[in-house]
Amino acid sequence: MTIAWTAFTPGSALAGGLLIGIAAAMFLLLNGRIAGISGVLGGLFQPARGDVAWRLAFVLGLVGAPWAYAAVATLPARQIDATWPALVLAGLLVGVGTRYGSGCTSGHGVCGMARLSPRSVVATAVFMGAGFATVFLTRHVFGL
Repeated sequence: MTIAWTAFTPGSALAGGLLIGIAAAMFLLLNGRIAGISGVLGGLFQPARGDVAWRLAFVLGLVGAPWAYAAVATLPARQIDATWPALVLAGLLVGVGTRYGSGCTSGHGVCGMARLSPRSVVATAVFMGAGFATVFLTRHVFGL
């Protein structure tokens, strides 16, 4: 494995991480809720009274942020080296995994790890390990 040093951008990565951390902390402090995307989105499919507006605003903010950024700056080029069926299957597997794991990478990996939740530590170790194994198998064993 090599690092493309010309594409290494620690400043923007640090700024992005800080923004995610600050937003997750503010969400917890101001709303008393974990900023786990699967839980926020899942709550829209089984809405509770008084829960729809903030959940919808949260999801619309996630979807609308790249468009707002594109209005003032150039978005980086996108390149997805996967077929539509592979992307759909991957999305479905992630959705099933978040239900079985009672949360997603943002809920467990960002918010849960910050709270030192034992369940989140285990969940994060499992999904990171599964991701490492999947990449190793698909790229180095099966050559896909």
